[in-house]
Amino acid sequence: HVDHGKSTLVQALTGIDPDRLQEEKDRGMTIDLGFAWLRLPGGNEVSIVDVPGHERF
Repeated sequence: HVDHGKSTLVQALTGIDPDRLQEEKDRGMTIDLGFAWLRLPGGNEVSIVDVPGHERF
């Protein structure tokens, strides 16, 4: 699932960039787990874990 926009979708939904590490930003790929959260209109909270898609990570 490399380069399918998982982190981009998380950021669009939550406003949180799950790619925290500078190396992730430089390489344009998730290397370590990222976390984000959002509150749904009904008040429920959703936690999201963004995982690497590349087989090496």
